[in-house]
Amino acid sequence: MMEREYQPVSFKDVLIEMKDVSELMVDLSYSAILFDNKEIALEVINLEESMNKLVYQARIQSVLGARRLEEAEAMGGMLQVAEAAERIANSASDIAMLILKDIKFPAKLKRVFPEAEEVVTRVIVSQGSELAGHTLGELKVQSTTGMQVIAIRRGRGWIYDPDKTTRLETGDILISRGPEAGADILSTIAGAVECPSYEPSPAGAVDDLDRAVQLIIEMKNLSELSVGLAYTSLLFNNKEIADEVVALDKTLDNMRYDMDLWVLEAARKIDDVRYLRGLLYMSSFAQAISDSAHSIVDVLLRDIEIPPVFKKIVRESDEIITRIPVAEPSPLIGRTLKEASLGTVTGMVVLAIKHGDRWVYHPGKGARLQSGDIIIAKGRRDGECRLYELAGYTVEEPEE
Repeated sequence: MMEREYQPVSFKDVLIEMKDVSELMVDLSYSAILFDNKEIALEVINLEESMNKLVYQARIQSVLGARRLEEAEAMGGMLQVAEAAERIANSASDIAMLILKDIKFPAKLKRVFPEAEEVVTRVIVSQGSELAGHTLGELKVQSTTGMQVIAIRRGRGWIYDPDKTTRLETGDILISRGPEAGADILSTIAGAVECPSYEPSPAGAVDDLDRAVQLIIEMKNLSELSVGLAYTSLLFNNKEIADEVVALDKTLDNMRYDMDLWVLEAARKIDDVRYLRGLLYMSSFAQAISDSAHSIVDVLLRDIEIPPVFKKIVRESDEIITRIPVAEPSPLIGRTLKEASLGTVTGMVVLAIKHGDRWVYHPGKGARLQSGDIIIAKGRRDGECRLYELAGYTVEEPEE
């Protein structure tokens, strides 16, 4: 077994990186499935080793940081959050291994991926594109299109998790995620789009398979929502939101039972059942993510003290969570989420809206905003500034 060397580092910095790495691994694992790409899958496996080192650091820091019982309890809670991020990363690695083992996925699954709330796309930066020669920070891609660039293919190499200093070049292939409308905007700006090629559906595919594929997409949406809400509940010390995470976990459990049944029904009617195995693994993946979110809120539901450092962890990570009331002069008042196009205008994903005393989780595009509503959203910091402006506030946008 390889020996790990301990290097002094703050617990806060370790947890921030664990949150960022686990979320990147999930994004890349879905990308590997969609584009049937073993190179992306290998990067997920490589990131798992980085996560293992971070887990080691987190455990050491939790021991060193506890001198009294109260401190030990708080540190134990933070370690539980860290271990939840580790389980999410491990699940993403398991999905990546499916690609490396040539596990098949139905072509129908790849075709309905765009129906997910956050789509994954692949576009080429063409000659003359306004993207070429500029950094992601200068372009502010996510806050202007809603799409986050998670990987770049340049020649024969890859740039994973590019930052604001990464400069785009003609011929770069951008792997990005975000709202479907944002994908169209990014494609237009890039000047060209490379569409993935799909295998034909296995012969004899039936309605049971269609239902199973649609359910997978819904499980993907809900599992990602549960993680966002889990961090939100701890950030704002809100047990109502924590209870919703628990309810979502139960919902996903039931959905998986339905999924397994539909896949088994479909197996009786198609020629090549190998295409169904990937669906079973994906349902397990979504459930594992949801279980991890449940583990995060368990800290709050057991009344374990949430140390102030947790707010810094969520606020200083790559993808922050914000809570913004809609002020009276806001142009959002009376408009639906679809009409406001918040995803493409700000790059922020709305997790929940509070109308008076009532929470609306997983709000649809038809959800209408009113004065005094509280929006819970996740995204980049400059996108948060744009959302504040739309909500009726005057703010200075941070430098990229």
